[in-house]
Amino acid sequence: MNIKVKKLSENAYLPRYIHKGDAGMDLASAQGLSLQPGQTRVVMTDLAFELPEGIELQVRSRSGMAAKHNVFVLNAPGTIDSGFRGNVGVILTNLSSHNFEVKIGDRIAQAVFSRFEHVSV
Repeated sequence: MNIKVKKLSENAYLPRYIHKGDAGMDLASAQGLSLQPGQTRVVMTDLAFELPEGIELQVRSRSGMAAKHNVFVLNAPGTIDSGFRGNVGVILTNLSSHNFEVKIGDRIAQAVFSRFEHVSV
């Protein structure tokens, strides 16, 4: 499946698989910021996706950030609907007792593309 992605700034990095067989593509930050202990912030990727109907993009935590730094995607998995064409932001929360620095280009989350069905209830 081909997904169209638009870079909204020169700070945007296209998502990519790190290893063969990975389910998630890494999403990178397009901005530098500091997350204080207990703080939650939206970190922009400066990417806009054109998803086909019936496909969602799930934004998930990176296990390394969670295990090593206690920093998570707050609403994991976050859902980017097929009709959304705006800048994708990642809601990160710092559950550690230390500041966490995010630099431009840091891998901050994973993007997993998934099919879904509409149902009648």
